[in-house]
Amino acid sequence: MSRNIFITNLSGHDQEFEIHGWNNNQNVVVGPHQTFTINAPDGSSGAIIALHDGHEGEQAEITKNGWGGNDFIDLSNIVGAGGNMTVQQVNNPATRKGDPLFMQHLNDAWHRADAGTRQALELCVHRDNNDNVTRIDAIKDWPALENFVRTFADGKTYIGVGAWNGSPGNANDNNQSSAAQGNTDIQVTYNDGDATPPTSQSAASVRLQSIEPVQHDISSAQVGGPGIILRNHRPVPQTYAFYNNYWNGNGTAGANFDKPDPIITVAGNDSLFVPLPETFKGRVQRGTLLPATWAEFQIAADNDGAAHGDISLQQGCDGAATVASTDGSGRFNGFQHDIVSGAPEAAVRYKVDGTRALDTTVGNWNGGPNLAAIAWENEQVGQRRAYIVGGSGTDDVASANKCLEVDFY
Repeated sequence: MSRNIFITNLSGHDQEFEIHGWNNNQNVVVGPHQTFTINAPDGSSGAIIALHDGHEGEQAEITKNGWGGNDFIDLSNIVGAGGNMTVQQVNNPATRKGDPLFMQHLNDAWHRADAGTRQALELCVHRDNNDNVTRIDAIKDWPALENFVRTFADGKTYIGVGAWNGSPGNANDNNQSSAAQGNTDIQVTYNDGDATPPTSQSAASVRLQSIEPVQHDISSAQVGGPGIILRNHRPVPQTYAFYNNYWNGNGTAGANFDKPDPIITVAGNDSLFVPLPETFKGRVQRGTLLPATWAEFQIAADNDGAAHGDISLQQGCDGAATVASTDGSGRFNGFQHDIVSGAPEAAVRYKVDGTRALDTTVGNWNGGPNLAAIAWENEQVGQRRAYIVGGSGTDDVASANKCLEVDFY
């Protein structure tokens, strides 16, 4: 019997993959927002390795229908990294391996590292002209690099060599080799940004047809000073409302629910630049109705003068959203996959116009926190990529040029 391995490239560029064990061991180049399918017979083993300027990087290691009739999958960065990759059984996020934002977490850790750490890693951490990490060498060859990567990715991916040749290895690495659940098709997902896979292979086909490539180079909407690059990934025009807070305190704010300004319409699969005053601190959302996904931001923070932003699901979710820097630092957070259409009905609240959305997780005038929405969003997204409950645990995105890109899906 044979199953399929789907290799999906969510990035905006061609991506080459080295194939071991299948496809006659021939490399493949997967186009932007495309999927390549490999036939994988039961009992076969191999690896899908992303290449970066000819260097091996992150790799999905797969054994089909192994011991006990289960697939065995893991995501390894032992031989290097230059992008984000995850691997899982199709339609089974519980089996997912890999950090979908590995490179963003790597870059953040690099910029926070002290001088001694940076000096020790100088030869194996490759950066661009803005000192942002573009690639790392094989972790197995650099003990200091292994220690560094464990500060942000321990337990998410294979970092060391694991149990091998008499060595017990690292327990968190060894756990990456745990069995999946039965014998099914496998989804491998690559991206420069969020590598969370589509919720299903059929959903992947819809996404690849309907979303324009995202390269975050601000091609159709240029940075024009302080403000927001607003990008609409839906094929039809969408209206977005900006809400400036009524007041702002130390970690608190008076949210504005009734006076949007400005209200902007963006054509389908298009983007534009929205200039805003440096005093703006608030959010942008799709339309003016709740529940809605919020992209929260400020244009010029008091402490560093930079723009800062995040994604919040606390007042609901009517679609995926991301926030990214535009200053070349590569900072990025949020999520790109649909979590609304497949959500349990207990987590859903319909807007007054009939649009399906996920309910509030903190409560408002419509009722208290929706526990089903909280559980679903924690499973599908997680607090690190979007505020679900509470005021901490979500990675901040900063852009020194006072301009962020906000993408709505």
